[in-house]
Amino acid sequence: MRTWTVRPGDIERNWYIVDATDLVLGRLSTQIATLLRGKHRPEYTPHADCGDHVIVINADKIAVTGNKESAKVYYRHSRYAGGLKSITLEKQREKFPERIIELAVKGMMPKGPLGRSMLKKLKVYAGSDHPHAAQQPKAMKLN
Repeated sequence: MRTWTVRPGDIERNWYIVDATDLVLGRLSTQIATLLRGKHRPEYTPHADCGDHVIVINADKIAVTGNKESAKVYYRHSRYAGGLKSITLEKQREKFPERIIELAVKGMMPKGPLGRSMLKKLKVYAGSDHPHAAQQPKAMKLN
């Protein structure tokens, strides 16, 4: 008997919407990563993209524990000498609140082409409005 693996045509993708108001960043990110990878499904296959689409609203109201608001620092480099840039979580929340969740989930996804394709199914919005009403997303209550 042969082992059955999922094929791209066999996957039925669902749309979920998550309200990030007062949810802790790390706990929310792990649950979003699980949905994007498809690990909640019985037909999960590690080498295939079998996850669902996730819409996150109110990303600017995400909660963090401890003193991460001022102590957590995001780094990026321009690849030029002396091109290291840094920004704290507090400033990141003011300028680009969506990136906080995107970067947290990105770190939990597989590295390489498969992880990048899974990450494209994540849509993050700072406010409560989103343009995906036609997909009829199911409300996902995460704790």
